[in-house]
Formats: sequence, structure tokens, C-alpha cells
Amino acid sequence: MSIGNSPEDDRPSLGDDDRPSFADDDRPTIGHALKQARIAAGLTVDEVSSITRVRIPIVHGLEEDDFSKCGGDVYARGHIRTVARAVRLDPEPLVAQYDADHGGRPAPTPAAPMFEAERIRPERRRPNWTAAMVAAIVVVVGFVGFTMFSGSGDSKGKSAQVAEGPTQTQQQSPSPKPAPSLPAAPKPPAPSDSAIAAAPQDKVTVKLSAISDKSWISAKAHNGQVLYDGLLEKGESKTFVDGEKIDLILGNAGAIELYVNGKKVEDQFGDGQVERLTYTKGDPVVG
Repeated sequence: MSIGNSPEDDRPSLGDDDRPSFADDDRPTIGHALKQARIAAGLTVDEVSSITRVRIPIVHGLEEDDFSKCGGDVYARGHIRTVARAVRLDPEPLVAQYDADHGGRPAPTPAAPMFEAERIRPERRRPNWTAAMVAAIVVVVGFVGFTMFSGSGDSKGKSAQVAEGPTQTQQQSPSPKPAPSLPAAPKPPAPSDSAIAAAPQDKVTVKLSAISDKSWISAKAHNGQVLYDGLLEKGESKTFVDGEKIDLILGNAGAIELYVNGKKVEDQFGDGQVERLTYTKGDPVVG
């Protein structure tokens, strides 16, 4: 029997890289980790949706490892971070796991080519024709003005004398005469005996005049017909005629001058006083 290494010692030893690793296979999926953390936090899917503002179908999809409802990798990463923080879970390992399962995060686009300014070749400056035209116009206007000013210098004295001549001999225009004032309109004469005689004897005639102020009046015929119902302004008059009688209501009796059958009623009515009156044929009689 030879003394040496056993056959088992002749087998090649496994290095660290050749040993099988079970860490990746044993770790829970992103959805399982989120769901277990939510249950441990005592939250429902609806509560997580209210906290994170992530829609309920997306939260369900994340817990089922269905990221198709997120709308893309960028949104999926954002939803994973938001939901993980809501259930008190570190989001970075989950995001890294998502990148590993979905081909890794895309390399960022270098900023230099995107924002590098394109070199613009200097263009030849074109002549500014607008400025040249403005300058030419200014020169022409100045020359014309100078010519007119110098040409009018010789005749300045003559024109001054001609201008002063009419000023010295100018006569003042007569002031307009005031327009003659129109004669005042004659005041209507007070009722006389002829007015009384003109009142029909077989009817009752009532005349109301607002002298000092306006007054509301109402006048009705013997059959109840309304002859007038309204406001009598200051200076206005109303005359009513009926075959039997006239009923009156005066809202401001003190402002009314009253004639019945051509005769003035001398009753002393007060301002603001309401009077109900009835007049028939013959002499004025307060009803």
C-alpha cells in the first residue's frame, strides 16, 4: 500500500466564484416584499393608494410583480419607491432588483453632445440701408430748412412792417348788443264772475290746482268710474265734470287750490293731510 494523498484529495478544489449562490434565488420578489411590508405595517391597498396617490390597480400590480400598468420603466421605478416608503421599506434595493430583472438601467446620455453649441460661421455684415436712408433724409431736410431760413432773412424787416401796419390801424369790433329780453308770460287770471257763470248749472264741475307742492289725487264719478288717479305736480291743474257728483281724495290737501262750480273752496287744509271730499250741483258742499 502506498502512502500518499487519497483520491478525494486529488479532486480540484472549488474557488469562491465556482460555488453556487442561492442568495438571488432565495430573495423574495419585489411584489412579495411590498405586500409583506404592507401587511406588517397594518395597511390596506386602499390606504396605500390614498397615502401615495398611486392608483389601486397599480398597487395591486406591483404586489403581483406586474409592472405593465405603470406606463414604462421610469414610472415603475417611481411607483416602487413611493409604495416602498409608504410601507416603511428601503426602496433602493427594490429598485436595483427591478433594474437587474429588466435589463438594467439605461446609460445616461452624455450631456456634452446634446448641449454643445454649434459653431456659427460669422456672416458678412450687410450694409444698413435703413440707417443710410435716414441720414440722407436728415441732411436734405436740414439743407432745405437752412435755405428757407436764409432766404427769408432779407424780407424779415418788410414782413414785420407789413404785419405791424394793420395792427396799429385795426379798429375794435363793436361789442354785440344784448338780446332784448322777452316779456314775461302773463299769469292766468283768477276765476271771476264770468268763469262762475260759464260753469254748467246742470252738472258739477271741480278744478284742482297744485299750488305750493305736488299732491296725489283721486277723482271718481257718481257711478264709480275713475276719472283720474295719480300725482299732480306743482303748477299742474285738473278739471273734472259729472252730471251728479264727484268724489275726491287729496293726498296732500294743503298744496291744492280747489274750485267747485266756479267758486273757490276756502277750507283750510293742512300740508300732508289726506281729505276725502264729495261735491254735487249747486254751491260747494263738503261731503
